[in-house]
Amino acid sequence: MGKRDTLGDRLFWQDRPVLVTGGTGLLGGWLVKHLLDRGADIVCLVRDWVPGSELVRSSVIERVNVVRGDICDEPLVERVLGEYEVDTVFHLAAQTIVGIANRNPVSTFQTNIGGTCSLLEACRRSVKVKAIVVASSDKAYGDQERLPYDENTPLQGRHPYDVSKSCADLIAQSYFTTYGLPVGITRCGNFYGGGDLNWNRIVPGTIRSILRGKRPIIRSDGRYLRDYFYIEDGAAAYTLLAERLSDNPRLHGEAFNFSNETPVSVLEIVERITRLMNSHLKPVILNEASNEIREQYLSSAKARKLLNWKPLVTLDEGLSRTISWYRDYLSEQA
Repeated sequence: MGKRDTLGDRLFWQDRPVLVTGGTGLLGGWLVKHLLDRGADIVCLVRDWVPGSELVRSSVIERVNVVRGDICDEPLVERVLGEYEVDTVFHLAAQTIVGIANRNPVSTFQTNIGGTCSLLEACRRSVKVKAIVVASSDKAYGDQERLPYDENTPLQGRHPYDVSKSCADLIAQSYFTTYGLPVGITRCGNFYGGGDLNWNRIVPGTIRSILRGKRPIIRSDGRYLRDYFYIEDGAAAYTLLAERLSDNPRLHGEAFNFSNETPVSVLEIVERITRLMNSHLKPVILNEASNEIREQYLSSAKARKLLNWKPLVTLDEGLSRTISWYRDYLSEQA
């Protein structure tokens, strides 16, 4: 993307064996495309077949090696690392929906915590792995009084999803501290972009409602503040971190926030989408949200300083690209 598309970037990834877990998720599909464009040799660990995912819909899945299985199956993960001689790992596999975590905490803990343990233990036994990027979340910080959150903010999730990310994050840190594993941790704002098929999330749900001539639904009171981070910027950030982990051991064990550093309310994001779609539909505000943090946004000063990173896509540009993706996707489904 933009300034990140350099010859050095492409030479780094050319023919590099890479494992991506969670490839059918929102970030996974875009990350795989990003890496393929740079010549990486990719294997994806896939549990469920998701026809509407960006990985499948774009036919990118036909250009990667696919292993079907569960991230909690440690012997399987160890086999994949060994047989494909994996050099770089992106661990994205997770249950990412807050509402599902509230209703089904045990399965969320098993996937998000147990899956991270399995992945890191398999990496510990591999002699080939040189860099591991573990997807944590801004939710790992829990609810804090001081904003924006930086990487020194304590990890203190309280609700099931938040706790699962706090635990996975700490486990990743422990594998570096105890075993010297070359781990880097990402804590990102709320991803949005084409390929998110969780319609209860505000961006895809709002776009789909407007395209169908229906008023968008806001589950909360609309005043919750969040970072909204465009998915292709996220893919570029993950790629950059993996490169830096490979050439700078001093970054091993470090966590990095990635964010546009421009928090907006839920109501504002809906209003922006409505404006960009030339719609006059007003949202329905249900004010039913529970077990969610009211204000949460990040400082990316550390990533800017140590990784020379910055986002390349503005909120309105990212939303415009996202709207175009859903127009195409929903017209295909009609």
